[in-house]
Amino acid sequence: MIGDIVETKLCQPKDPMDLFHSGQVVKICAPMVRYSKLAFRTLVRKYSCDLCYTPMIVAADFVRSAKARDSEFTTNKGDHPLIVQFAAKEAQVLCDAARIICPFADGIDLNCGCPQRWAMAEGYGACLINKPELIQDMVRHVRNQIDNPRFSVSIKIRIHEDLKRTVDLCQKAEATGVSWITVHGRSVEERHQPVHYDAIKIIKQSLSIPIVANGDIKTLKDAENVHHLTGADGVMVARGLLANPAMFAGYEETPLKCIQDWVDIALEHGTPFTCFHHHLMYMMERITSKQEKKVFNVLSSTSAVLDYLNDRYGV
Repeated sequence: MIGDIVETKLCQPKDPMDLFHSGQVVKICAPMVRYSKLAFRTLVRKYSCDLCYTPMIVAADFVRSAKARDSEFTTNKGDHPLIVQFAAKEAQVLCDAARIICPFADGIDLNCGCPQRWAMAEGYGACLINKPELIQDMVRHVRNQIDNPRFSVSIKIRIHEDLKRTVDLCQKAEATGVSWITVHGRSVEERHQPVHYDAIKIIKQSLSIPIVANGDIKTLKDAENVHHLTGADGVMVARGLLANPAMFAGYEETPLKCIQDWVDIALEHGTPFTCFHHHLMYMMERITSKQEKKVFNVLSSTSAVLDYLNDRYGV
């Protein structure tokens, strides 16, 4: 991390809000555990992704431990604009994390949407949507203690069964100075049910800050449809980008050039084998037969994967 970060200090941080004022729908790579790390962010940026998030980082661990900082966060001067997503439940801890990250990133995002049991049990993630005052307190603290006015503070939420509560939460966050809000259009209990795009539309109409729509966006056409349905200023994609990192550039499935780019970038960044291989399994899902998957998915070394790609696809 340190080597990368020294390089980043030479980089002028960008203002993510400029993207929302561009008049174009902002195309965003979601925070994904294990997956939205530097190498993958580098790849999607080559294919028309405007804004990238890090995986969710627990703020308390990040503040307390240099080891956590080194393993959880790497960046470089091409990795902008960049939002670092934190799980936090105490205002000062989030502030301390934001202070550490401020020279190297363009903003932070408070995770108020993670529905995983461990996160909820710890007081993180989606349980925060029931604590609007705590969210306000955390946003206010960061706003007051970070000097850089171009540093964004955003939140990512899920919706309540009673949408009035969500609108109230968003309006309170807006009043405290949140830069934008990403809305995953499902409740905490919903996993694979249809996304409530109508709810995102109502939230958009009730606020004056940018709103980002999230949930079940798999293609560029989906992204355009969701923009038209909701009026959202941006679209955030997770699994759709894993399956096709070139999605935002208009490709229907992962092109071989993108697979070649991933191999080059992953090797250059020293990406661990499991992560390198998993990304390829996702990317090749739509372009390989069942038989090919059986062979490819059990390969157990980088050299075996490289040989396979070279023999089959000339990559």
